[in-house]
Amino acid sequence: MKLGILKTDAVRPEWVPGYGEYPDMFMALLGRLDPQLEFRVWDVEEGEYPGDIDEVDAYLITGSKSSVYDDKPWIGVLMDFVRELNRREKKIVGICFGHQLVAQALGGKVEKSDRGWGVGLHTHTFSSQPDWHDKSGPGFDVLVSHQDQVVQNAVGAEVLAGSDFCENAVCQVGDHILTFQGHPEFVPGYSREIMEYRREQIGESVYASGVASLAKEPESERIGRWILNFLRS
Repeated sequence: MKLGILKTDAVRPEWVPGYGEYPDMFMALLGRLDPQLEFRVWDVEEGEYPGDIDEVDAYLITGSKSSVYDDKPWIGVLMDFVRELNRREKKIVGICFGHQLVAQALGGKVEKSDRGWGVGLHTHTFSSQPDWHDKSGPGFDVLVSHQDQVVQNAVGAEVLAGSDFCENAVCQVGDHILTFQGHPEFVPGYSREIMEYRREQIGESVYASGVASLAKEPESERIGRWILNFLRS
């Protein structure tokens, strides 16, 4: 299987030696679970796209510090690309910004949440378990870093999992689109770096609880297996 990663942001230069860029994080997680997986990366912030949509079997849209409602030309271009992928029922996985962009591109709406920042480890719970789920329990722990939230879902989307903080945390459209608000590609050290960097912005109490939550390990490989199950189905 060939997976095209649509890169929507750059990691801060001082963090790259320790954690890599966002595509590197996904390649480390998914490539560890399936060594036969092949990857292509396009930096859509810089206007890079495949010459042929069918160059790969599926696409993954990374997280970003940008908001999907920002007035940035590359975001509009990416939304048009997502609409074409959806029209052709090409497999898409969206993560955080990718989750939100898919919703906004396909008739939904994203806003800055009045609940503030979600950081550290959050537990999301499935209301229904799809075929790609491992059926080993409805709750899962995932690292998050977001203030924006999907407040209106894409047309035809089914909400599969959420929490009191984020109701629309895992969504699926048909058999070809799956999106997560959380970051399975993050490791706790990177989550801590982001919280330290945004400490004043997110507020001391949210920062403190976010750092404390890192005592528990995220279920990154479990989520990675779900993604692979979905892509293979």
